[in-house]
Amino acid sequence: MLSRARILVADDDLELLDAVAEALSHLGADVVRARTGGELIDKIADEGPFSLVVTDISMPWMSGLQAMHSARTAGLGTPVIVITALEDERVPTQVAALGPRAVLLRKPFALDELERVASRLLATGHHSETGPTVGP
Repeated sequence: MLSRARILVADDDLELLDAVAEALSHLGADVVRARTGGELIDKIADEGPFSLVVTDISMPWMSGLQAMHSARTAGLGTPVIVITALEDERVPTQVAALGPRAVLLRKPFALDELERVASRLLATGHHSETGPTVGP
């Protein structure tokens, strides 16, 4: 399901960034990496469009949530998987505010769980209007 998908992965934790990017690449995706929220915005602008964005929340300069809210404000409806280890009770609401094609995935997560979520988001296509999917 991920073959030929262009996926942007953003995380300031290089080890996790590499693990997620490699897992998605092995499933056939063309993966672009970013290490900050600012770089995430730059990659969207300069190297987009992307089929999917996978972003951490906590990153230097601008969080993944701030970057994706900016992208949404600019009219970009790309599906997004927000990954985080934060236990902040506001996070599910903040992810839901990104719209129906945003999913929260709590760290630590299994790579097969990431694959299932990514496949589901990519399968919905650009015209799906299903409700938000937010984890506990």
